[in-house]
Amino acid sequence: MNEELFNNNSIVMDTFKEPSFSLGNRIKRLIWGFAYFFLFRYSPKPIHAWRSLILRLFGAKIGKGVHVYPKVTIWAPWNLEVADETGIANGVNLYSQGKIIIGKRVVISQGSHICTGSHDYTQRGFPLFTKDISIGDNVWIAAESFIHPGVVIGEGCVIGARSVVLKDMPEWMICSGHPCKPLKKRTLINFLKND
Repeated sequence: MNEELFNNNSIVMDTFKEPSFSLGNRIKRLIWGFAYFFLFRYSPKPIHAWRSLILRLFGAKIGKGVHVYPKVTIWAPWNLEVADETGIANGVNLYSQGKIIIGKRVVISQGSHICTGSHDYTQRGFPLFTKDISIGDNVWIAAESFIHPGVVIGEGCVIGARSVVLKDMPEWMICSGHPCKPLKKRTLINFLKND
């Protein structure tokens, strides 16, 4: 055990110097917390347009036909961009200390955690760092998946349930596992019949 790290005189509180901990950011988050609790979290499920409006008022860029369910946790809506016809299920955690950019017709299933922030454990005080996450169009992130900071999920990609995504995933692939890996090509079957 490294005694120096546990000596009270050597602890540096670097963690609390990042922009996420600035006074302005803390005030915005406090106001968002009240709005989230009173106007968002307990709103009826079907009124997606209301929740989209609340998110826009707090700086989120929200497209048309977006369904963000009331039990989605959002750390900072001003760091969130969601394109048209995307659905984000109850129980999803959008830990948006950095930017989270979500494409069109994306499904993010229950219990998934999209995490842009972490800590540098190689330094005293575990300073915070953030890396943006980008999720392409037509992606499905299945239940209880974890997306690490800095990851890019390619267009059309499917992330299997309970996957832990540590690195970028390619377009139009089925990917799964801990750590998540591409398994096979995703092919779409057209069920529409021409009359």
